[in-house]
Amino acid sequence: MTAYPHLLAPLDLGHVTLRNRVLMGSMHTGLEETGDWGRVAAFYAARAAGGVGLIVTGGMAPNREGGVFPGAAGLFSDTDIANHRRVTDAVHAAGGLIAMQILHAGRYAYGKECVAPSALKSPISPFAPRELDAEGIEKQISDIVTAAVRAREAGYDGVEVMGSEGYFLNQFLVRHTNRREDEWGGSYENRMRLPVEVVRRVRAAVGPDFIVIYRISLIDLVPDGSTWDEVVMLARRIEGAGASLLNTGIGWHEARVPTIATSVPRAAFTWLTARLRPHVGIPVITSNRINTPEVGEGILAAGQADMVSMARPFLADADFVAKAAAGRADEIAPCIACNQACLDHTFSGKLTSCLVNPRACHETELVYAPTDTPRRVAVVGAGPAGMMTALVAAQRGHHVALFDRAPRVGGQLHLAASVPGKEEFLGLIQWFTTMLDRSTVDLRLGAEAGVADLAAFDTVVIATGVTPRDPGIPGQERALSYLEALRGAPVGGRVAVIGAGGIGFDVAEFLVHQGHSPTEDLALWQREWGVGDPAEVPGGLAQPQPEPPAREVWLLQRKAEKPGRGLGKTTGWIHRAALAAKGVKMLGGVSYTAITEDGLVITRDGVEQLLPVDDVILCAGQVPERGLADALIAAGITPHVIGGADVAAELDAKRAIDQGARLAAVL
Repeated sequence: MTAYPHLLAPLDLGHVTLRNRVLMGSMHTGLEETGDWGRVAAFYAARAAGGVGLIVTGGMAPNREGGVFPGAAGLFSDTDIANHRRVTDAVHAAGGLIAMQILHAGRYAYGKECVAPSALKSPISPFAPRELDAEGIEKQISDIVTAAVRAREAGYDGVEVMGSEGYFLNQFLVRHTNRREDEWGGSYENRMRLPVEVVRRVRAAVGPDFIVIYRISLIDLVPDGSTWDEVVMLARRIEGAGASLLNTGIGWHEARVPTIATSVPRAAFTWLTARLRPHVGIPVITSNRINTPEVGEGILAAGQADMVSMARPFLADADFVAKAAAGRADEIAPCIACNQACLDHTFSGKLTSCLVNPRACHETELVYAPTDTPRRVAVVGAGPAGMMTALVAAQRGHHVALFDRAPRVGGQLHLAASVPGKEEFLGLIQWFTTMLDRSTVDLRLGAEAGVADLAAFDTVVIATGVTPRDPGIPGQERALSYLEALRGAPVGGRVAVIGAGGIGFDVAEFLVHQGHSPTEDLALWQREWGVGDPAEVPGGLAQPQPEPPAREVWLLQRKAEKPGRGLGKTTGWIHRAALAAKGVKMLGGVSYTAITEDGLVITRDGVEQLLPVDDVILCAGQVPERGLADALIAAGITPHVIGGADVAAELDAKRAIDQGARLAAVL
């Protein structure tokens, strides 16, 4: 008897049966744009072999003007079809099914040729779109249909028509972006004409034995978004036009409400899918912040959806479904929704990967091959870099000892997990703990490794992390370090945080909350961010009602620029907005004169002033902890130095884990 009977149940679509209720949702990885189709095939085939019921690719452009950026991949030629055939053949050989997402970006396209229902520039692009005339709209429909036909020729089992997240079809649906007065605008009947016509003509072109998914926006989270009645009307028309499945889209990319970041509660939007499901006769897929088989099973068991979509969890672990089916769910590497190596990379023009799993999208390049020459390997430091090094080295057949003077593994991941909105880090720590327990690694906790302890090993890896930097502020003995604050030291009601990097923002977030974390209280989170009911307010966009802050906080930095500028590309705005809502005063261009019994004396714009705070917390950077590495070198032993001990750049778990994996892969 499986622990996940609903999740692992097959789903009959008539002409084909999906082996379970898990969809690997669409993600743009950048792989297709590399032109290395063997690498693309390896990525998707690994997920198919891992047991997922149906894969949806990253968005493929139907034409040049609809690509998310110049040069975006699509199916424009016979050569493209042949390349995609390599992918579909590999997926089918691995026992899977795969659909291609057709994504027309509309005004979100990052190029001068972008088109839209109206000539309204989006706030996330510098390019104003050209308003389409009737002939131009017909061209877009025809190109989308052609893309679907070519997808079938390339061996795909279906297509997903992207109609949510504020992309082209979604832009026609709402008055926020559609100001037309012709047959494609004005009344909702006219505004929904385009997506319905696209689905109708796609179905007619591909025939009945082909999966057609429509990605429908259930809550736009932008002004003048769709009402709930409009969402239901569209869903019914899309079903009537021939869709096989309705997949859930949540929020537009320009919305000022987070929808997939780690601070969003798990399964935060399934209530909308549950409400839609009785109104249609085709299966409905729910999505967003579903990252464990337990969460997925609970959603399906409660009748909130017919299928669950998970995207980034399949970056973290290609074998998600297979492990769940085998009773090994605790071995699933968890998606912590950090965005650091996936979306941040995508929006920076880099190839996607995963903080938890550096092999994601690098399957052919980062290989953990069994070693022919097992070595005795000592790893010092059981933080993220050290743990990943130890696990991969042991997996390859080396004899590994992992030392840490602390009584538990995890290092400064525990600090991250203490911050409201970052509770997912607890799951990452637990996963590392489980995998180390089940590995051959000789775990030596509470052990201060010295040169003598390491001399007998063939290879020594130093992953001792960082220590706080000394900012040299007069009176700093009165201050607390970020380590002390996050570990629970008493802090007064008025606090100055020195340093506005990632740690400074985390500490400020920690200080302004009390009681329940909004991430673990859906109703509280909805009030804080202004997530309403689209049946009551168009687009589901309500007035935010943040809880009063637990403390009065100043967040300060020396750089004369906006604090938080160096935060993650797709999450920085969330952190800035969350602190602003709590009244945190964020100041740049600050010089620190002294910490006194009356508070913090600063100089800004040439004016000295006293901030009358009870406590000052130092988050002024870190330096590598290299004492042991230097001692080893002095003794004639040359260690590998990784993670924070190598470069102290904030608390960068992404870089640390990647370094550890890549080193262990070549030992």
